[in-house]
Amino acid sequence: MQKLNNFLLNKCHNKGSVSGISVRSGTSGASLFNYYASTRLQPASNLKILTAVAALRKLGPEYTFQTELHLGGKVVEETCHGNVYLVGKGDPTLQEKDYKQFVASLKERGIKNISGDFILDDSWYDDIRWSDDLIWADQQYGYGSEVSALTLAPDTDYDTNAIKLIITPEKLHTTPKIEILPHTEGITVTNDAVTTEEADEEALIVRRNNSANHFFISGKIGRKEGKQEVYMAIKHIENYIADTIRQILKKEGIALEGRIKKGKLQGDAACIYHKQSPPLTGIIIPFMKLSNNGIGEMLTKELGRKTYDDGSWESGLAAVKEALATYSINLDTIQLKDGSGISAANFIPAEELTRLLYEIQQEKWFPEFLASLPAAGEADKMIGGTLRERMKGLDVQAKTGTIEGVSTLSGYVTNGKGERLIFSILFNHLLDTDTGKELEDELVAIMAEIEEWC
Repeated sequence: MQKLNNFLLNKCHNKGSVSGISVRSGTSGASLFNYYASTRLQPASNLKILTAVAALRKLGPEYTFQTELHLGGKVVEETCHGNVYLVGKGDPTLQEKDYKQFVASLKERGIKNISGDFILDDSWYDDIRWSDDLIWADQQYGYGSEVSALTLAPDTDYDTNAIKLIITPEKLHTTPKIEILPHTEGITVTNDAVTTEEADEEALIVRRNNSANHFFISGKIGRKEGKQEVYMAIKHIENYIADTIRQILKKEGIALEGRIKKGKLQGDAACIYHKQSPPLTGIIIPFMKLSNNGIGEMLTKELGRKTYDDGSWESGLAAVKEALATYSINLDTIQLKDGSGISAANFIPAEELTRLLYEIQQEKWFPEFLASLPAAGEADKMIGGTLRERMKGLDVQAKTGTIEGVSTLSGYVTNGKGERLIFSILFNHLLDTDTGKELEDELVAIMAEIEEWC
């Protein structure tokens, strides 16, 4: 205990920064150590703990998301006489292969021509694409992408409504190779980057035009460091999905007489195909392990839709609070603004996080929640997640968090006696978030060494 106090006094006394630390017994829930633990601080992505708990409690670990394809007319002589409707209901796992299957299901029914329109129905959620506090500069990056009920992800990391740019160095002093996944005609790139022998990752700059899906790549990429994968957000996701479908229809030889446009399912159009997502227990793996913001915001809207029949942030956050009210945390001292933690206006004390992490150990779904947390030192990104390069040799499962000036870590550590400790470390007002990560790792290592907390 003295070692922990000395560390906080001598090393964590950062000039101008603020910290809150709480440690509890994993067995009794008793508070073992507090350092400004009741102070409300920004949790960054530690807020995803609250979203995951609310989703598991209210939706259930086996909950799945549906996407439906409907025909609004009869099929006569290879022509669908009416509209086709693609109805999105919040599945964050949709990829290009799923859109190919939607079109394939039309082909399987012998359809070679659609006389009406191809309607994209994403009315399951409201039309607000970003949470109130997301700063405009973040809207161009994959972690700040648009939130919608009909989505498209580039891979099984499920960075919804984003593209993945794979940038590979070529010969010295030449532009690197650019691969776009998934690619449509609506994506354009200006490549002014240069291949060098060595270059820091930060030397490569990728940004998006504020009003269109035109991406600018500049700076340097090193041959020694190899390729980089960069996730960038799509502007006007419904247009991108429309371009993707148009491309697939053309490839499959299905003519569309009308347009691909946004709208709502009308009349008694028959459902001919539906895609079911993996269960929630599978979705929270990339959500928590990789700190996927898009999934967090979609889960929040889904909670609003299922609880109050309203797929909005306002209803979703009310549903999160309703779920948390089941536990003995003090909701009066918590402020929630989104489901991912990207807002600088989210506030929660460290002691409320550890209290929640203690109480959920009694839930039937706790093993699934625990398995979703990044595991320290595990190289597989779907196991180690954001902790795969940290605290190697320690038995730690915890959620990381990072936004400008904030670094956080909350979860579970097993000490030398085999006892589980629950901790929350919240650093705010940092000038260098990397310093926060280093301090977190040292603090957890000290906690693991302590066998007597009296």
